[in-house]
Amino acid sequence: MIVSLLSGIATSSSARTALRYGAIALSLVLFLLAFRRSGERAGRLVERLETMENANDVQRQMLDAAARRPRDRSDLADRLRDGHF
Repeated sequence: MIVSLLSGIATSSSARTALRYGAIALSLVLFLLAFRRSGERAGRLVERLETMENANDVQRQMLDAAARRPRDRSDLADRLRDGHF
């Protein structure tokens, strides 16, 4: 039964044309879905990169602040007397 149905489709030129266009349409839809998915993945990577850049900026600011801190109590007292704290 199935074999006769498939052989009937294979011999009909209009059915072959319809199958050809259907296969082309299916491949285009699958391509567009894959393209959309890769775009979403790229968007997530960009968001992750921005988050890492923000974290690195904060860490750099903390390191700069630590480099400028007074070394001991006498340095702190000198800065407070000079008003440069």
